[in-house]
Amino acid sequence: MNIVKAEVVVTSPDRNFVTLKLTTEEGFTGLGDATLNGRELAVVSYLQDHVAPLLIGKDASRIEDTWQFFYRSAYWRRGPVTMAAIAAVDMALWDIKGKAAGMPVYQLLGGASRQGLLAYGHASGSDIPELFDSIRKHLELGFRAVRVQTGVPGLNAIYGIASQSKETGGGEARYDHEPARRGAQPVQEDWDTRSYLRHLPRVFEAVRNEFGPEIPLLHDGHHRMTPIQAAQLGKNLEPYDLFWLEDCTPAENQESLKLVRQHTTTPLAIGEIFNTAWDFKDLIRDQLFDYVRGAVTHMGGITALKKTLDYAAMYQIKSGMHGPTDISPVGMAAAMHLGLAIHNFGIQEYMQHGDRTNQVFEQSFTWQDGLLHPGDKPGLGVSLNIDEAGKYPYQQAYLPFNRLADGTVHDW
Repeated sequence: MNIVKAEVVVTSPDRNFVTLKLTTEEGFTGLGDATLNGRELAVVSYLQDHVAPLLIGKDASRIEDTWQFFYRSAYWRRGPVTMAAIAAVDMALWDIKGKAAGMPVYQLLGGASRQGLLAYGHASGSDIPELFDSIRKHLELGFRAVRVQTGVPGLNAIYGIASQSKETGGGEARYDHEPARRGAQPVQEDWDTRSYLRHLPRVFEAVRNEFGPEIPLLHDGHHRMTPIQAAQLGKNLEPYDLFWLEDCTPAENQESLKLVRQHTTTPLAIGEIFNTAWDFKDLIRDQLFDYVRGAVTHMGGITALKKTLDYAAMYQIKSGMHGPTDISPVGMAAAMHLGLAIHNFGIQEYMQHGDRTNQVFEQSFTWQDGLLHPGDKPGLGVSLNIDEAGKYPYQQAYLPFNRLADGTVHDW
């Protein structure tokens, strides 16, 4: 089952996506997601110029060996560009293996461990009434769990507030409900941690008073706090029983999470910007967090992330795989198959893609009663409509960045 063709497809229906398509001599095709938000063309070059030529003639059934070859043979290991490229190859090979076997990928991973995947949506508002409206909308869409992001008094534009888009009546449009914006320069947003720390507990108090104690609530700190600030926030949010506080402080400084852990029992989710099991290794061993936020697309694919999650399971740490719309439907499908199979599934992030994206990537997954299921088509269950993809060429886009009031660049 040798590979005879390796194609890299770049398309921008609602945002930019990078897809690897492999074809075997028997006619089986496999898709892999290689999207790296805001740096997409770096991965395109890595795939086209360095990886694709080495795939021709390789046996598509040798998934583990191929993974090890691309990780070890380049010598320069790790990093988001390398691991996104390897992830695309890995997903495509699992897709091919599933099609050759006539089975969905989750069956090849050991079969289903549950009926479906609990997913959370992104509710946000520039103020509390707008936030309440967004939460109600997500509940109407069937979500059983909701991430809560809100504006902060005195700050004009901050991470996670989808209501700033034209779709809801204000400001500059964000495409596909995410902050990356098309243009030649990134957009500047503003930040003040002390204002945020004062305001956020009041927000969660209001949400609990309005929606009750049962609904799982999540919040993303997006790496913007120092360790002691993160500890303070986690402690102040304890009365509101969060499902998790995500990326409360930059976790590259892994010692910092010891301080956070000592001061709060609020569950922690870490690692959406991590790329390998080595980034998680010590944090898992020391039990410094509760949910692995790695993405199949950025962690080297199904093969690599499953190993990380199997290690995490030894310490009762669960999955919380990254899944906003900068993960293509191919990457989302891979996450669903993996999440359905592993025992230590926690929750799946789920942002619904736009109509144009869904026309480019035809999907078999289902969304019912707050649960996702990847479907039972052989492979990953996603097909790429090349004609539709060709209608939407790449457009330059960047994520925003933060400055403090004095002009200092801050973590976004």
